[in-house]
Amino acid sequence: MDDIKIIDTVERYIRGEMKPDERLQFEQLRKANAEVDQLVVEHTLFLQQLNHFGERKSFRSSLNEIHTDLTEQGKIDSMKLKGKAKVVYLWRRYKRVTAIAASIAGITALTISALVWIVAPRSNSKTEALGRELDMVKQQQQAQNTEMRNIKNQINSKPIAFKSGGTGFMIDGRGFIITNAHIIQNSRNIAVVDVKGNQYNATIVQKDNNRDIAIIKIDDKNFTRITTLPYSISKTVSEVAEPIFTLGFPRNDIVYSEGYLSARTGFNGDSLTCQLGIAANRGNSGGPVFNHNGEVIGILSTKETESEGVAFAIQSKYIYDAVKSLNKNSDTLNLTLSSRSSLKGMSKQQQVRSIEKFVFMVKGD
Repeated sequence: MDDIKIIDTVERYIRGEMKPDERLQFEQLRKANAEVDQLVVEHTLFLQQLNHFGERKSFRSSLNEIHTDLTEQGKIDSMKLKGKAKVVYLWRRYKRVTAIAASIAGITALTISALVWIVAPRSNSKTEALGRELDMVKQQQQAQNTEMRNIKNQINSKPIAFKSGGTGFMIDGRGFIITNAHIIQNSRNIAVVDVKGNQYNATIVQKDNNRDIAIIKIDDKNFTRITTLPYSISKTVSEVAEPIFTLGFPRNDIVYSEGYLSARTGFNGDSLTCQLGIAANRGNSGGPVFNHNGEVIGILSTKETESEGVAFAIQSKYIYDAVKSLNKNSDTLNLTLSSRSSLKGMSKQQQVRSIEKFVFMVKGD
C-alpha cells in the first residue's frame, strides 16, 4: 500500500466513512502493524491541529469584535494614533497573533514531514520534539483564552475561581455524577456544566482516593431530575479489540473520541484499570468509556506519558462497588445503577446525541 493510499485510508477511518467490515479489517491491520497504528494517531493529531488553526482564526475575529464593541460602548479606552506611532501600536498589539500563526505554520510543516517519514525508521527524539511543539501551542491557546476571559470580566462577570477541571457522567437521574477523585481533590466548591452550557452547583457525597473515584451530587434549584438514563453500567470488562468511544471536556465544548480496548488490565498489569488505544487529553479524566452497545465499561483516568494514544480507564465494576458503599452508609439514597442500555443497535451519531446531555464538565476551586 503506497503512502498516498494509506493516508487516504487513514482519513476515511478517522472520519468514520468506512463500512463495518472494512473498518474491522483496518483495525486488525492497526493491531498487526505498529507503523500503521502510529500513523493513525499522528494523523489524528495533525487534523486536530488544522481544526485548532481554524478555531484560532475565529477566536481572533471574535476578539476584535469584542474590542470594537467595548470601545463603541465607552467601556474601554482605545487611543487613536497616527503615523509611526500607529504602526508601533499595531505591531505591539498583534505580535502575539503573528507569533501564533507562525507557530501553527511550523507545526503543520513538521507534521506533514512526519507523515511522509512514517514508513521509514525514526528516532525517539523526533517524537519528543513534536510533543514540545504541541505543548507550546497549548500554552499559547491558554494565554488567548485568558485574554478573552479578562475582556468579558470587564463587562459583567466576576473572576473565575475554578482552577481544576475534568469530566463526569450521570449514574442516577436525581443528579448523582461519577468522576475521578483527583479532579476535585481539596476543592471547596464544585460546579458542573452540561453540554448546553448550563452550570449547576454540586457537592461531594463520596470520594475514594485509592481507586480515584468520586461521586458528586447536583445541589441546585435550577436542576430538573431525569427519569431514566439511556446507557447502562457493565459489570464486566469488554473483550480485547472491541471498539470503544468516550465523550469529555478537554475544551469548553464536548469532544468525541474513539478507539479500542487494547488490554483487559492497566499499566504494568494493574487490575483496577484497563488499557485503551485512544487519544486522550487533559480534561478527559472522569469521562465515560462506552462499548458499541452503549454500555459504560470504564471511567477514563490517566494516559501513558511516553506513548501517544495509550490511555487507562478504571473498570466499570468498581462503579458498583462505590455505589454499594454509598448505599451502605445511607438509609435514604438507595442508588440503583441501570443494567440495560437503550442504545443497542443505534448508529454512533444517535448514541452520542442520546448520551451527551448526561455528560458534564466538572470544575473545582
